[in-house]
Amino acid sequence: MPKQKTKKSVIKKVKITKKGKVLVRHSGQNHYNTRETGNFKRKKRRDIRLFKADEKNILKSLPNL
Repeated sequence: MPKQKTKKSVIKKVKITKKGKVLVRHSGQNHYNTRETGNFKRKKRRDIRLFKADEKNILKSLPNL
């Protein structure tokens, strides 16, 4: 049986922590940020954790991690 390949598009968009959590960047950071409050701008800089159901699908598409 051939090896399972890692989905390269997925690995570029997520970060897997040591304990197996899946982190992604906050959306909407490219432009139109001047209207955001300072609190919200700072909040966008942090990575956010995906829902557990989504994490399961992501980890399934990354067999070698």
